[in-house]
Amino acid sequence: PAAILMAAIVAAIFGFISLRVSGLYFLMITFALGQLLYWIAWQWFDMTGGAFGLKGILFPNLSITGFSLNTFSFYYFVFLFFIVCYFLLHRIVNSPFGYALEGIREDELRMRALGYNTWLYKYIAFIIAGTFAGLGGVLFAHWNMLISPRNLGITTSVLGLFYCMIGGAGTLVGPIIGAGLVILVEFFASIYTPDRWPLILGVLFIATLAIFRGGIFPHLASLWDKVRLGYHIRADKSIEN
Repeated sequence: PAAILMAAIVAAIFGFISLRVSGLYFLMITFALGQLLYWIAWQWFDMTGGAFGLKGILFPNLSITGFSLNTFSFYYFVFLFFIVCYFLLHRIVNSPFGYALEGIREDELRMRALGYNTWLYKYIAFIIAGTFAGLGGVLFAHWNMLISPRNLGITTSVLGLFYCMIGGAGTLVGPIIGAGLVILVEFFASIYTPDRWPLILGVLFIATLAIFRGGIFPHLASLWDKVRLGYHIRADKSIEN
């Protein structure tokens, strides 16, 4: 809980800085702030272990008598958090707050004209995103049993961006598909051609954006809608006959 709270506080500070600009500049400043944390962690050896990171992180102690987490049970422990987080994000997206964010994404000037404080909405969304990212970082540290400065670097930020763009930005399912695809490809690439993994990731990213503009999930959803529509048309014709 302390780590999640700290992630929310850092997101509040960074959001106040980065949201002063928009578009590409917002993205660049966000990456730069993450890289700043990377160098702080690299230099602050007494606190972070420097380049060696913090080792020996064990599974969480749930303080339940006769029960302790292992590699098998920790998977379901994380999966439970995944279900809860997805439910919470779904509720946020489909709330008036989420609809306001969607309106800001589509036309921020019009939302301002309607009286919405668009900066405040984006700022709150930034803090929410940082809080969920903090939870993911906590679970990753326990699973990896190691946390190092590179987990704060630009590579980690770019991977998260790749997940969204490959799967479909602006959706909840899209980043899940993108993350699953990238991790699956990384797993097999690390077995057969570990030195060429960055090249394979780049090819995958370019090919996905070239074939599935907007991400994989929107195309799958569109294909599913066409299949359902075709099924209903055939069913209606069958009833008429």
